[in-house]
Amino acid sequence: MEKILLNILTVLVAFCSMEAVAWFTHKFVMHGLLWRLHKDHHKKETTGFFEHNDFFFLIFALPGIACLLIGIANDLNSFFWIGLGITIYGFAYFLVHDIFIHQRLKLFRNSNNVYLRGIRRAHKMHHKHLDKEQGECFGMLWVPFKYFRSGKKEQ
Repeated sequence: MEKILLNILTVLVAFCSMEAVAWFTHKFVMHGLLWRLHKDHHKKETTGFFEHNDFFFLIFALPGIACLLIGIANDLNSFFWIGLGITIYGFAYFLVHDIFIHQRLKLFRNSNNVYLRGIRRAHKMHHKHLDKEQGECFGMLWVPFKYFRSGKKEQ
């Protein structure tokens, strides 16, 4: 039982840590060194369904895949559970960012949920800035409380 709880805790810590990794990477890598890939997400430069920005899904998936494979090869050690947390975060990011916020698949168009409305509003503020400087709200699942308060007022 202890091992199961430790594995669940490892998945949760890895998942929550990924929000910090995503924030840091978004602010300093995507809006910095690799702006060239991320730019078309702010200013649409491509035609079709895919953007250059989608390469980040591959980049972010590699550590999760590596951890899963190492963990599987070693009797489901801690690397597996860390990789699972990273992978679950990636799936949550995809659902929230690509499906809910940007409507790349026309699902979950509206919500009266204060949390989801706050996340959508914060991301809209992030996209208000079309250049790599002067950005705000680089996180995805945890954003400043002011966006939740304004979503609650609208209800």
